[in-house]
Amino acid sequence: METILITYGTRPFAQRVGRMLSSHYQLAYASSEPFPEILQKQHYHRIPTGSNPTFAHEVLKLCLDKGCQMVLPLGKIELRPLHEARILFEEYGITVLMPDDVTSYFYVGDPSEEVRIVQAGKDVLTDAVVCKSDFSGAGILSDSGENPLLCVV
Repeated sequence: METILITYGTRPFAQRVGRMLSSHYQLAYASSEPFPEILQKQHYHRIPTGSNPTFAHEVLKLCLDKGCQMVLPLGKIELRPLHEARILFEEYGITVLMPDDVTSYFYVGDPSEEVRIVQAGKDVLTDAVVCKSDFSGAGILSDSGENPLLCVV
């Protein structure tokens, strides 16, 4: 079973996404926000903030240490450094679930609508094509049903 690292793991939105994925994937959570030490024994890990210059390398190190094949960044501040380091992650066989061009998508925070986790345009749970192949990440479809909106905290 593949393992997904979900960032901002202590947030309710991350927990909701985790429950959705838990029947198909093993989960690891990471956060730069303070959380109780006891959670570190339950698949929670500390990472630096997305604005820290070592952020992407620390996330990569965590993925390699924990055997994660995918990273699902849920923090808007994390998108830029992870996008810049995507090729490095791919060299280690780790997929960063985010759009090819993060500037071409609108963002929405913790939506009440059904969230889909998408990899290259396909829902990771159903394998159904839900959007263009340049979109990956946590998303919902726009009102028109054509373009996804990237869900971040």
